[in-house]
Amino acid sequence: MRKTLNAALMLCMALAPSVALADAMPDTERKKIEAQMQKQTQPLSLQQKNIASIAAYAAVGDLTGLNAALNRGLDAGLTLSDCREILVQLYAYAGFPRSLNALGELMKVTESRRLAGQQDQPGQQPGPLPAPETMMAAGKRNQTALVGSPVKGPLFDFAPVMNDYLQSHLFGDIFERDNFSWKNRELATVGALAAMEGVEPQLKSHLGINIGLTADQLSELVPFFSEQQQPGWADRLKAALNSVAQQ
Repeated sequence: MRKTLNAALMLCMALAPSVALADAMPDTERKKIEAQMQKQTQPLSLQQKNIASIAAYAAVGDLTGLNAALNRGLDAGLTLSDCREILVQLYAYAGFPRSLNALGELMKVTESRRLAGQQDQPGQQPGPLPAPETMMAAGKRNQTALVGSPVKGPLFDFAPVMNDYLQSHLFGDIFERDNFSWKNRELATVGALAAMEGVEPQLKSHLGINIGLTADQLSELVPFFSEQQQPGWADRLKAALNSVAQQ
């Protein structure tokens, strides 16, 4: 775990731990989280690479690029539900305006493909979610599993409501939606942060999260971004990976 941690990193899960699940966690919950964090042994699939690309275009508000990325992702086998989850999650990292605009673009892509006779798979809907009064507890459990220990520090002493929002909304409302894996959610986050300027510390912190993806697997996004004529994204991700490797 890093010795120094600024407020921005804390807001973006800025710890790089090995997962330690609490002994008191119910067995069903522990198994669910362990399954989410199981190591991926294969290279990133084309679908996974497109997840990062879709999130990246959406995060910077490039709707023309997003339109093309959505079409590529759907052609690669992503479902409409997958694409929707990427863009809904985006609000936590790029804000509601970018997320809403991106969802509007997905609606256009969906209708255009339907009129062209392309039948995209609808995908899965999330299973039952925790009751509202237990959502924060579920979010805290997910946050702790991802970070490796309960999140605390001067930032949350100063503004404790921020951690309440993280636990109830991001790690609760979003991460409890089981129709999109935690690995895919992290790929979407890495893609978004690689595309955005000025958030390199957050990008590096996410590259260290133990979600079952290796640095070699994440590095596969570098040439993928370059192929899409996005050298800035590729360079930021490569630099962040090199920085994390040297720590």
